[in-house]
Parts: sequence; structure tokens; C-alpha cells
Amino acid sequence: MKIKTWLEALIALFFPDLCVGCRQTLVAGETFICLPCLCKLPQTGYHRHLSNPVEELFRGRFEYEKISAFLHFEKGGQTQKVVHQIKYKNNETFGFRCGQMMAEEILPSGFFDNIDLIVPVPLHPKKKKKRGFNQAESLAKGISDRCHIPVNSTNLIKVKSNTTQTRKGRHERWLNSRDLFLVKNKDLFEGKHVIIIDDVVTTGATTEACAQSILDCKNTKISILTLAISH
Repeated sequence: MKIKTWLEALIALFFPDLCVGCRQTLVAGETFICLPCLCKLPQTGYHRHLSNPVEELFRGRFEYEKISAFLHFEKGGQTQKVVHQIKYKNNETFGFRCGQMMAEEILPSGFFDNIDLIVPVPLHPKKKKKRGFNQAESLAKGISDRCHIPVNSTNLIKVKSNTTQTRKGRHERWLNSRDLFLVKNKDLFEGKHVIIIDDVVTTGATTEACAQSILDCKNTKISILTLAISH
């Protein structure tokens, strides 16, 4: 046995990798999440339907091409464990893997056809520095790895640090999200079909604010994809 392999086996013996869903030890070939928990993830299948609950959430708020969410989010459910592992346990690598999984499932449907740029919902610089990374950006990079569409995570910026959206109603979230985002160089988005990536959509206020900022650029088109939708 090679020294590296032996050391890896020894580390795994005393510090086994645990599934983010059930906290059981992962077996060979499993990464971050075990196969049973992976199979239990509540996929929406919305990418196969132009009209779906996420699309209905944004209908009439701005012009868009395609909108979908990968998973259903319910309090205490498997998706919440996945989101919390990325967002609050600072697991950037798992965020990247979730982005890959999203793309692997959605890519065959043609959802990503004709999209020019992937743009993650940005964090305010102070919050990004505190967290260490942007969870939406890790998802975007994972998606890009599978569909080979470039990510632009620097042109759309968050210029104000708003208060947390948790426990706010729809109108409060909308007020809290106004004038938060700015496109630094509109020429970079001009004539492009941009897909906005976020982790969880609830009322859609933050995503709408991002979309409106990008749509101020000439001849842009917007699509939206989130890891999950909260019901």
C-alpha cells in the first residue's frame, strides 16, 4: 500500500467523513452525502416546465426567459441540511458539488441553451469577508464546471449591506432589497443572456433586485436558477 493511501485510510478510520444528511459514515465513492440521502433529495423537476411555481412567483415582476429551482425546501427536511451545510458550515466545496449536481440533472433538458453568462447573487464585501466565500458563487462555479458557461462574479456588486431577510414578509423583503445592487460595467452584460444563481428563493425580492439591475443594460435577457425554493 502506498504511503499516501495508507495515511488516507488511517485518517478515515479515526476521522471518517460523515453524510451531511444523516451523519452516517460515507463509504467509498460517496462525497459529502450518502446515496440513500441523495436519493431522498426532493427534486422539483421544474426545469422541464416553462410554467412552474417559481416562474409563477416572478410572473409580472420583470421580463425573463426561464426560471427554475432544483429542490424543494422545507424546514427540518433534507434540503435544509444541504443549504445549512453550505451557508452556515462554510462548506464551499460542497456548494461546488451541489452546483455540479444541479447542472448534471438539468443540462439534458436544454435549460442552459443560449445562455451566455452565469452570475451569482453577490454578497456585500463585508459579509463575504466574514463568511469567507459566497455560497451562490460556489454553486455557479459548479454549474459552470458541467455546462461550460463562464461565470462573472465581479460585475454585479452589492453596494449596501441590508438587514437579514429571515422572518421578513414579502413587502418587507422587497423594501429591504431596493437599490442594493449595481452593475459596474454595463457593456459586459450588453446583448447577453444572463442566468442568475442563488441558493434559496422565498419571496424572490433579492433575485428580482439583481435582475432589475442587469436588465438596465441594453438588450439583456434574464433567466434564474436557484438551488431550492422555500414553500
